[in-house]
Amino acid sequence: MRNTRATIMMVVAVALAFVAVVVAARWINAQATGTTAKVAVAQVDISLGARITPDMVRLVDWPASVQPPGAIRDDKLLESRVTKSSITRGEAILESKLAPPGTQGGLSAVVAEGKRAMTVRVNDVVGVAGFALPGNYVDILVNTQEEGQRTGNKDPSISKIVLERILVLAVAQESSRDETKPKVVNAVTLELTPEQVEKLDLARSVGSLSLVLRNQVDPNTAQTKGATKTTLLGQQVAVAPAKPQAPAPRPAPVRKVANVPPPGVKVEMIKGLDRSSQQF
Repeated sequence: MRNTRATIMMVVAVALAFVAVVVAARWINAQATGTTAKVAVAQVDISLGARITPDMVRLVDWPASVQPPGAIRDDKLLESRVTKSSITRGEAILESKLAPPGTQGGLSAVVAEGKRAMTVRVNDVVGVAGFALPGNYVDILVNTQEEGQRTGNKDPSISKIVLERILVLAVAQESSRDETKPKVVNAVTLELTPEQVEKLDLARSVGSLSLVLRNQVDPNTAQTKGATKTTLLGQQVAVAPAKPQAPAPRPAPVRKVANVPPPGVKVEMIKGLDRSSQQF
């Protein structure tokens, strides 16, 4: 009797445990299904300025609570869109990494609104030994001669930072920002405002340019007056002695002239009882 009762209790316990497992599994599946959504991710590495095609993208389930802002949930919205930054395989495709709809592919898709892309010729020294890579910021230094100082003993040469915190868009014909290996190239493309484009075009025509690599998170500007040979060698600027000024000429003395009657005037002179006249 006791064995039968124990057996019944074990069977009931196993049945209840099985029911509990089934209910819990269904609840978990229901919760999981309700908190995920489809998100478009890159199926291959997509380079900067590339036009997205359907074979580059796939939809995956992504937890709704941790979805990144700007995630694309419909892969049809990505057709013919152009990337303005590189996207690695498995990375979510965000709206912030895409150029506006209708943008053509290429480097022009990377140029920010209101900016211009300008290419300057460099060498292994000017190009910071190849460490000026796409995505880095550089300052531009010009070595030229000061206006109005080409005569006399003063040296007219000056080296001055003329543009600061300029974004490097591409080196040679490559705009990928994923690599960190230095590349010695003969041209660098920079992103500039229209005013900076004018300054850079003038700077490269009046002197030689150098790129100066700077910290990417440093927004401060350099308040410098430029370097000349005098400041480089620590010499004092010679001040020419003032030339002595000649004394001002004294005004000529004014000579008093006796009152003389005008010509053609007859004057009578009386001396005692004598009277005489004189014609002038």
